[in-house]
Amino acid sequence: MTPAVSIRDLYKTYDSGFQALKGVNLDIFPGEIFALLGPNGAGKSTLIGAICGLVRPSSGSIAIDGQPLPQHYREARVKIGLVPQDLVSQGFESVWSAVRFSRGLFGKAPDAALLERLLRELSLWDKREASTLELSGGMRRRVMIAKALAHEPTILFLDEPSAGVDIELRMDMWAMVRRLRDRGVTIVLTTHYLEEAEQMADRIGVISDGQLRLVENKAAMIRRLGRRRVHISLTYPLAIIPTAFSSQHASLDENGRELIIEIGGEQSNIEHILNHLSAAKIRFTDLRTSESSLEDIFINILRSTQ
Repeated sequence: MTPAVSIRDLYKTYDSGFQALKGVNLDIFPGEIFALLGPNGAGKSTLIGAICGLVRPSSGSIAIDGQPLPQHYREARVKIGLVPQDLVSQGFESVWSAVRFSRGLFGKAPDAALLERLLRELSLWDKREASTLELSGGMRRRVMIAKALAHEPTILFLDEPSAGVDIELRMDMWAMVRRLRDRGVTIVLTTHYLEEAEQMADRIGVISDGQLRLVENKAAMIRRLGRRRVHISLTYPLAIIPTAFSSQHASLDENGRELIIEIGGEQSNIEHILNHLSAAKIRFTDLRTSESSLEDIFINILRSTQ
């Protein structure tokens, strides 16, 4: 399968000497949702800008559907929709005019039905005649998404699309992302809302200090790097961790009433824990388990690279 986006040995050094990208290699495949995660200044926006033609790489190569950039920039740009991180002033034009103009900018024939569907899906239809300056920040971000989709791109880049958006608008936005993926659109997003990436993404990439630290299927990564915790509510408080659990990642809460044991996700064996409790004559009233979130894993990855 030809990748929707293929990046090889990509470097970017700014005139100030700051090296934003350091040898990035990445393939993003058609029809997937790929989440690019990283702290501020990690290189996320620079990487997206390079792919979309807004940032000139210092070296390396980028191909869109097998077509190398910049040789095939025009063909590639028509395939790409971009929702940038920063809200852009739209002037005094109406929502309808802004979206219609964006479609025409890419040489696409007018299609009022398609634009109406976009605006309805983004809850903007009732605002179609309103000036974009009259809209809230969340609504203006929706307009930016509508403009990015107006020319029917096959690859959509969402750079922090939920910034400044309330919970209701965010839910609507992610429902639309799912529909786009179902239609075969490749979605590349950056987000600080890691629970969204955990819910939405097929694959995760973690970037820090201009380098990709990890690219992996989300579910496989959580299984491999995640930890499982067993929380045991004790009948009587303990002063120290039982000897049977001293070699494991175990801890007691401040009251000694809960014993917490951390075990590897794929090596989890609750039966062994119960046997140890029985042998030590430790009585308990409840037992529950919890698993690492994507946020836990993300933080651990960043700590390991510092």
